Amino acid sequence: MQGREILVGVSGGIAAYKTADLTSKLVQQGAAVSVVMTQAAQKFIGATTFEALTGRPVYQDGFSPREHFQGEHIGLVRRAELFVIAPATANVMAQMAHGFAEDLLSTLTLTCTAPILLAPAMNADMWAKASVQRNLKQLQADGIQIVEPGEGWLSCGVIGKGRMAEPAEILTRINELLG
Repeated sequence: MQGREILVGVSGGIAAYKTADLTSKLVQQGAAVSVVMTQAAQKFIGATTFEALTGRPVYQDGFSPREHFQGEHIGLVRRAELFVIAPATANVMAQMAHGFAEDLLSTLTLTCTAPILLAPAMNADMWAKASVQRNLKQLQADGIQIVEPGEGWLSCGVIGKGRMAEPAEILTRINELLG
């Protein structure tokens, strides 16, 4: 993992705290990590956490360049060897499946030519919804890699499928994808 460039997308779900652990593990293995957060993600975890873990700025806005003045949506993906989105909410999956680019994260998914790995996380009823499963199938058909959510206690107080995979499991998939 030493010297590999990983782009991590964080969308709005309670599982965002697990992404901080994943980011820390990537950095500990020698990866250079850049993080992009949606506005909803910022309701669950602060950008300062990821800045401290990565030693890099967190990207939140495609129209206020911090590093790539031709556009963060271009510069960030040009250096990325892998784009990991964790948690990937139902909203992010729908945007990706239908080609929407309404924020920096969704725009990056359209400009990225590196492999993309999603770690979905959502309520069990949402995960089971026909539209979410259709979007999942479309994303897989488009070549997007998926780390399936697990079953267990969900923040909504039910037990079911929808828990984001544990950071160690996601890290294993990252290592497999990067060879």
